[in-house]
Amino acid sequence: MSARPSATRRTVLRGAALAPAAGLGLAACSPTGGTTSPATPTAPVELGADGEVAKGGAKLYRDHNVVVSRSAGGELKAYSSICTHAGCPINKLEGTTLICPCHGSEFDAATGEVLRAPATVPLNELPVRTENGKIVSGPAV
Repeated sequence: MSARPSATRRTVLRGAALAPAAGLGLAACSPTGGTTSPATPTAPVELGADGEVAKGGAKLYRDHNVVVSRSAGGELKAYSSICTHAGCPINKLEGTTLICPCHGSEFDAATGEVLRAPATVPLNELPVRTENGKIVSGPAV
């Protein structure tokens, strides 16, 4: 005979009743609309004019899911603007803070670091350079 107690009818029914609620919870953490957003550039892309990003500032390029910042010294940094929590495209930039519309995660556009949970992983850094007065980002830059 087994040393484990068998499940009661009440336990089985309770589990069956909670299963749909657990599925809704998982769906709530998926990207808006249940679809994934377009990936960040898979090849170098021209984002805009070099002058669009001021020293100490940042610019969000929504069409390419990239954010570019410029340090006080003039160095450019680029990061994917896909939230590392649930894969939502980030569409809001306030100063140098990116705000995810899905669950409120916040990231520093200058460093990619998480400023506010639920995200715990920083944004993915992307190569970036200027070429002929344009900002270019993406792999193999």
